Amino acid sequence: MRSLLLALPFALLPGFVQAAEHHNHDHDHSHGSLDAHEHGAAELDAALDGAMLEVELRSPAMNLVGFEHAPRSEADKGKIANARKQLEQPDRLLGLTAAAGCTLAKTELESPLFEGDHQHEHEHEHEEDHDGQHSEIHAHYHFECATPQALTGLDLQGLFKTFPGTEKIQAQLIGPNGQRGAQLSAKQPRAEF
Repeated sequence: MRSLLLALPFALLPGFVQAAEHHNHDHDHSHGSLDAHEHGAAELDAALDGAMLEVELRSPAMNLVGFEHAPRSEADKGKIANARKQLEQPDRLLGLTAAAGCTLAKTELESPLFEGDHQHEHEHEHEEDHDGQHSEIHAHYHFECATPQALTGLDLQGLFKTFPGTEKIQAQLIGPNGQRGAQLSAKQPRAEF
């Protein structure tokens, strides 16, 4: 299933290449997985295969904690801890249909901001010497759904409310009806499988 999620961006790539050609952004894109590290923008991939639902969210840290540098204060550490706590509760963020009976089986959160303080300080001392590097947060969720046919889509209204720095999400979904792409926002937070 994870390989399916990894293949999803490549399956939908031709449609997004044309959109990317019109994207004007001056950041160095050689760091991280987001094609264009754009504050306010994130990416979400979701695949429903039988009873398994895999969801992966990739976002600049700026969208979720308000900064991308190593924590410089207790307030910064608190923002990171709060974001992590919220990301560990994906049911509230993803708006899964209750009738589908999806239970979270596994969560993986990755970011330089989540690493141990000692290693983290060293990495960011190095990063601060190189302007243009960006911290990202990746969240991967694995759900088991008792009634997967009741799951018709995702409603990211909770994610937009919890993380108001996220203005738009490029969503790519694979489900029983094939693959779909959608650009989501607080005004249009729902993506269908």
